[in-house]
Amino acid sequence: MTFSWKRNLLVLWVGSFFVSTAYSVSIPFLPIFLHDQLGVQDHLETWTGITFAITFLAAALIAPFWGSLADRYGRKPMMIRAGICLTATYLLYFLVQNPYELIAVRILEGLLAGYIPATVALVATNTPENHAGYALGILSTSTAAGGIIGPLAGGLVSQWIGNREAFIVSSGLVFIAFFIAIIWVKEVKITPSTTRRKISADLKEGASNRGLMVLLGITLAVSTSVMIIEPLLTAYVLKLGASEGSATLSSGIIFSSVGIATLIAAPIWGKIGGRIGYGKVLLIGLAGGGIGNLLQIAFHDLVSFGVLRFVYGFFFAAVYPAISASIVRATDSGFRGRAFSLNQSATQMGLMLGPVTGGLLANLISIPAVFLINGTCMLIIAVLVRNRTFSFKPAITGSAEADAAVNKSKAVT
Repeated sequence: MTFSWKRNLLVLWVGSFFVSTAYSVSIPFLPIFLHDQLGVQDHLETWTGITFAITFLAAALIAPFWGSLADRYGRKPMMIRAGICLTATYLLYFLVQNPYELIAVRILEGLLAGYIPATVALVATNTPENHAGYALGILSTSTAAGGIIGPLAGGLVSQWIGNREAFIVSSGLVFIAFFIAIIWVKEVKITPSTTRRKISADLKEGASNRGLMVLLGITLAVSTSVMIIEPLLTAYVLKLGASEGSATLSSGIIFSSVGIATLIAAPIWGKIGGRIGYGKVLLIGLAGGGIGNLLQIAFHDLVSFGVLRFVYGFFFAAVYPAISASIVRATDSGFRGRAFSLNQSATQMGLMLGPVTGGLLANLISIPAVFLINGTCMLIIAVLVRNRTFSFKPAITGSAEADAAVNKSKAVT
């Protein structure tokens, strides 16, 4: 059967949706699991911070290794590996009896996961470059959809069968994604290396690509930016007048507004990026996200705040697909698995640093001031991108001259 990137995209979307939903069904409820099931009564916030951060740290450290294997053996094998490992890891969550065992499983998850990053890399390398931004935008909606449906499903599952048993549901959902990866996912563009490279050599090669390093820096900055704000939203919703009984619901609706905006906007930005260039789309996303954060300071009722979060999500939905599409254009095909693994490391480091930074800032200044700092930083990054203070490779600009330069380079090699 002739390879169809559109069919492949649909299959990968479904797999990523199941993995994202599996995460959202159980992991956001870890604080409740720690308190109710594992008996953590004192310093719950500290235990929660450690259990979340340790996974991101482990994933950031191991990602270059998995990226090297992806370039050597293909991205589909990495999806299969991550799928079966995550299936087993969620079952281990069900079995843990104390917080120390939970931390051990969290480390294991960080070391063995990587289904969605492998999916992104596979889409990026097996989709025609003129459709890469659109495909990556579509793919990003799978995690957004999982992030919307998962917490609701997780709440219902925990209510019906228990918080611990929710991990079995998550394991089953990931097993479906594992099965999808084996049966239906196709990978046609594989250029396996016959020699085994050292991770240090891969890191050195990545560091020599200035355009890639700039993109990794942006990924780290925006991932940190997102996670600075998100842990503070529930507290801010209370300050805006929500009762304690309705704060969880109000926060959930506000969280969902960003996900819904991503579902709507990401494919649109992908198409726009194919026409005007992903560098311009990245600039628009950063500027819109920064302005959205700043505007949230001026409104002090729940409805207006929710609307602004939706607007923020609509623009910010452009950022990650634009970065992924730009990585495709800024790297050679033989290095893309490692490039995306480095991007995953940057993402995970941001996910780890963001909550810590947000918590520290919130203790020193008001939450609106955190919005101010966050939005200002995003606008500074947007200005640097606009003025090309960071030296991108020509491919990120998306201009006709840049595309011609890329095509000429490919013809030479």
